[in-house]
Amino acid sequence: MTDFKDFNLRPFLLDAVKEAGFKTPTPVQKKIIPLIAAGKSVVGQSQTGSGKTHAFLLPIFNQIDLSQNAIQAVITTPSRELAYQIYEAAKQLASKSETPIEIGNYVGGTDKQRQIDKLGHHQPQIIIGTPGRVLDLLKAGAIKLRQVKYMVVDEADMTLDMGFLNEVDQIASSMPEDLQMLVFSATIPQSVNEFLRRYMENPAIEEIPTETTISPTIDNYLISTKGRDKNQLVYNLLTMGEPYLALVFTNTKERADELTDYLKQQGLKVAKIHGGIQPRERKRIMKSIHRLDYQYVVATDLAARGIDIEGVSLVINDDIPTESEFFVHRVGRTGRNGMSGTAITLYKPSEEPKIQEVERMGVKFEPKNLVKGELVDTYDRNRRNKRTKDKKQLDPTLLGMVKKKKKKIKPGYKRRIRKAISEKEVRDRRVEQHQDFRAAKRAKMKQMRAKRNR
Repeated sequence: MTDFKDFNLRPFLLDAVKEAGFKTPTPVQKKIIPLIAAGKSVVGQSQTGSGKTHAFLLPIFNQIDLSQNAIQAVITTPSRELAYQIYEAAKQLASKSETPIEIGNYVGGTDKQRQIDKLGHHQPQIIIGTPGRVLDLLKAGAIKLRQVKYMVVDEADMTLDMGFLNEVDQIASSMPEDLQMLVFSATIPQSVNEFLRRYMENPAIEEIPTETTISPTIDNYLISTKGRDKNQLVYNLLTMGEPYLALVFTNTKERADELTDYLKQQGLKVAKIHGGIQPRERKRIMKSIHRLDYQYVVATDLAARGIDIEGVSLVINDDIPTESEFFVHRVGRTGRNGMSGTAITLYKPSEEPKIQEVERMGVKFEPKNLVKGELVDTYDRNRRNKRTKDKKQLDPTLLGMVKKKKKKIKPGYKRRIRKAISEKEVRDRRVEQHQDFRAAKRAKMKQMRAKRNR
């Protein structure tokens, strides 16, 4: 499949695709669209920026019955921003249809009673929303799912992380048995697998390799913050050129607030997006960003899955993401549809293990330094490792013991070496267990915060 015409799409969809500027299908679209069109349930494992939104929207729009005023497709997403993104993409496709296509967007933080009243008079053909709000409407009897043909669970791993998989389960259990289930996820954790087995019999499973998720048109740079004021560094990076639109991602809401305040003090007009901003205000800000009222945007990882803005030319990672998968989601905001883009990641020397974790995902960095307003090449941080890559490395303390070895070995020397190595392994295991405990605690707190914010 080298052209959207090969998918036998309705003429209005071809017009919409052309208007959106899509020239050729992405790898995920080439694989997924024919499977959905053939009536198969699908598990698509792919990252943000791979084109998966249109991979499920196009075949759904192509096959829904436009004469039937009933809900035929339900699309759930874990974040409000992502729901708005999919809703906008769906509206753009529907805008080219001569027969009106009704699309409903239902997320937390909006007027639920007003939605219930409106649904009592008219049911849309496609609904898009967060699991909590969709389930609320279902329990209120406002939405009727007896004629649903498709259910899409987008960002299933994030749905699990935020504690919404139970809500999705309840929604799916209210649908017909011959439901065509379409699940998309960056990763497939065990709990998601259990959900899939419950609702999908012999689904088509397609995995799009990680290498395809970071566009080759993106310059991916790495800069050390050692000895530098990070706020000043971010400001210098943002203003060293004229980015069409720049996104700066932070790990926390507090850091987003701090950095936004600093950049505003330097005279920049900056928009801020994170979970602590009220839904109505977030929606207003997003509309302003789409109108290009802002050249600079500071956002948290929650927004990384939901922001889909055309023309992002620069992404700055103020910190390495807490979850390494988010790195691809962040960087995937630029370099879209074959356009060029720049991604810059800032890191402290103590964060070397986090950088290595990202690199194990297939991500390659170019080491850079900012000198007199220009990015210049700098040394490879792995240069020492490369010189000794064929040698098994010992802990520095143990290495020192070995180097002190004399030709005439004293009694018990080998025993002391073995004991030291054993003690080192015990310490390493304890550190690893402590890290696992902290990771589990963070995940639990994340779920609790998500439930409170729903």
